[in-house]
Amino acid sequence: MYTLARMCPIEDILLHAKVQNVHQLFECAAQHLWHRYGLTSQSVAERLAKREKLGSTGLGQGVAIPHARISGLQVPLALFIRPEHPIAFDAPDGKPVGELFLLLVPEHAHQSHLQLLADAVRLFSTRAFRETLRAATTPGDVRRLLLDSQPS
Repeated sequence: MYTLARMCPIEDILLHAKVQNVHQLFECAAQHLWHRYGLTSQSVAERLAKREKLGSTGLGQGVAIPHARISGLQVPLALFIRPEHPIAFDAPDGKPVGELFLLLVPEHAHQSHLQLLADAVRLFSTRAFRETLRAATTPGDVRRLLLDSQPS
């Protein structure tokens, strides 16, 4: 079973990312995933952008959960990204996004994709979690919060 915390190790928590828009965000994420996991960065950025064109993955309240299915990926992966400055994300409330939880799942993993996405939406929609997350100043703090938020 995959949990959000298990999929997002401390090395995949990026704070103060120097991105100014969604395109730069997806490029930053894709480059990180290429260096860490050998995923083709152009393909990852394109899949994320293609999904975003279908409709914003912004939840509101400064949070977005970009996600995509990736051909050749064997296990789900996640990145937590906090831009240096919040970015426009076409969120339903019109607020810029400063906390992003990016999910990538294998192309064929339809059910696990939906379950992981539902878990992420449920977690990031919780006001107390968002407030504690925003107070986290290190990747270790973010990782501990994800671990503490796992269902028992």
